[in-house]
Amino acid sequence: MNRSNLGKGLPEQAAKPLFQTLAVVGVGLIGGSLARAARERGLVSRIIGIGRGRENLRRALDLGVIDVMETDWDRGIRDADMIVLATPVHGIVHLLPKIASLCGREALVTDVGSVKGSIVREAERTLPNPGRFVGGHPIAGTEHSGVEASFASLFADRKTILTPTERTDPEALETIRKLWEAVGSTVVLMDTERHDRVMGFVSHLPHIVAYALVHTVYSADQREGNLARFSAGGFLDFTRIASSHPEMWRDICLMNREALLEAVESFAHSLDKFKEMISRGDGPGLEDHFTQCRRTRADLLKTAR
Repeated sequence: MNRSNLGKGLPEQAAKPLFQTLAVVGVGLIGGSLARAARERGLVSRIIGIGRGRENLRRALDLGVIDVMETDWDRGIRDADMIVLATPVHGIVHLLPKIASLCGREALVTDVGSVKGSIVREAERTLPNPGRFVGGHPIAGTEHSGVEASFASLFADRKTILTPTERTDPEALETIRKLWEAVGSTVVLMDTERHDRVMGFVSHLPHIVAYALVHTVYSADQREGNLARFSAGGFLDFTRIASSHPEMWRDICLMNREALLEAVESFAHSLDKFKEMISRGDGPGLEDHFTQCRRTRADLLKTAR
């Protein structure tokens, strides 16, 4: 990770804080990076880190990511005017009822999960003022996890998707939009169903493919031995995301099951096409397919910027 560019691409520091007290539940890569960015941009006066593990919270405190560490949920939540849920996605669903009994009606609540449908539904079912919840998903991250991996410019020049509903308070949406724009993101609004289907193809499927490729090579290595030591840059680059946190990806697969299964079936169909062309020795077909895919990737790179 190149830390020499930290801070580049971020907007100017805010004239006054957006929030007095920001409570981050789950101070890992995403939650920690948002806390760092919010502090660096002057968006918040005080940051409380909330979680079960005192060791991780102590590291966050020592690193200056948070001002206060708290394992008592009542003390951590009750005074916050902005609450960010940054645990694994399955944990967010289970946290929402607990948050509901502790946060004030005017407190803003958002999350950073990469699956939105079940989280937004639970928020609107349980929170005392559902309109103050705005589902969020920053399209940013690395294969690393933990507060030590966090850095303030993680969201610079990245997209963040917000998923408001008919019940969302327009003022709440605008404030959450300002938060993400202030830390460098371009904000895109999307409904939850569309979000989960898009992520199933462009984010969740690539992780499954990377894990599957690593497992395929591992299985062959167990049979034949010494395969992995011949892996070069292409294999390592392609499978980098298979170093991601297993618990997080277990939850994502299960919570976005329908969209992910559609994406996996589509990928299997594409793989079968390659298998068929290789089997019949169709050189021209392979070359045409590779050329088409190369052009498509070039177009994707343009639209991704």
